[in-house]
Amino acid sequence: MMHYTYKTQNTCSTLIDLDIDNGVVTNVKFTGGCNGNLKSIPALVNGMTADEIASKLGGITCGPKSTSCGDQLARAVLAAKEAESKSKK
Repeated sequence: MMHYTYKTQNTCSTLIDLDIDNGVVTNVKFTGGCNGNLKSIPALVNGMTADEIASKLGGITCGPKSTSCGDQLARAVLAAKEAESKSKK
């Protein structure tokens, strides 16, 4: 299992921490942002693969912003998946 921290951009949340093991994401934690959403999103995605999460949340926007906490999570899990695959080489 690998722990990964992602610095978000253009969202109220500032960081996303997660664990990834063979592409399966667990223990997602947001720093900052809307409290309810940032408790709900981790509960919904726990145990999903990075690809499943990215497929569901990638491209979602928040108001006039070109991204959202969900979209940032999609980017984070794909980056974590890539880092995990590089660490195994």
